Amino acid sequence: MTRSAAEFDRWYADRVESPVADELVQRMLGLPPDLQSTSLLSGAGLDEVVTALGLRGGQVLLDLACGRGGYGLEIARRSGSRVVGVDFSAVAIEQAQRRAQTLELADQADFRVGELTRTGLRTASVDAVLIVDSIQFAEPKLDALRECRRVLLPGGRIVVTCWEALDDTDERLSPRMRQLDLLKQLPRAGFVNVEVTDKPAWRMAEQALWQKALTVNADDDLAMQSMQEEAQRVLATFDGLRRVLATACTPNPVHASPA
Repeated sequence: MTRSAAEFDRWYADRVESPVADELVQRMLGLPPDLQSTSLLSGAGLDEVVTALGLRGGQVLLDLACGRGGYGLEIARRSGSRVVGVDFSAVAIEQAQRRAQTLELADQADFRVGELTRTGLRTASVDAVLIVDSIQFAEPKLDALRECRRVLLPGGRIVVTCWEALDDTDERLSPRMRQLDLLKQLPRAGFVNVEVTDKPAWRMAEQALWQKALTVNADDDLAMQSMQEEAQRVLATFDGLRRVLATACTPNPVHASPA
């Protein structure tokens, strides 16, 4: 499974050469035509995420592990907010910067190289954080959530989409997936009002995408070859994971009552 920045750099570079992969993902997940995704959040899921974030014009969203920036740019376009995208792949960041210019959103977007556990942002500098399908790559995961807590303003909101093991002793699953338990981990990182919701409809859309990907003639398309390899791995253990949407807030400071 892909892990390092160098591996992700190659993966993103291959994706540029594969309009077939992008078209398949957009069509099967019901995404807006201008949204370049390298995750598995569907169009319907994105609508729910936008509502959960509750951003207003001029506020700042940290799109952490942003990849090519597709979701963050779409949210900025819809809400009038600014997006700061952070990813450890320099290739992905370059692609996100170009995409922001193409969509005429460069004045609302700032993409930079950073880590899930070390964003490089100032303390209390963003209104909301979004992590789409990437928290499993953080090592350790609690440090990444604490970093999100650090950069959020008081009363700020975090929204995480990911998968969790139905049974954390299921050895078919990778340790990184078995270690996820956001209902416990978000409070440990200092968040309040934590909610973790099952999203079976999102999961069904993913399954349809993986099954369709296996029917495509990949030829010499490296991105489609990679997608088909991942589809085989994912479908082999599909029944072991649940799809979740997690939301939480940072505490508001307690203000003393006037004398």
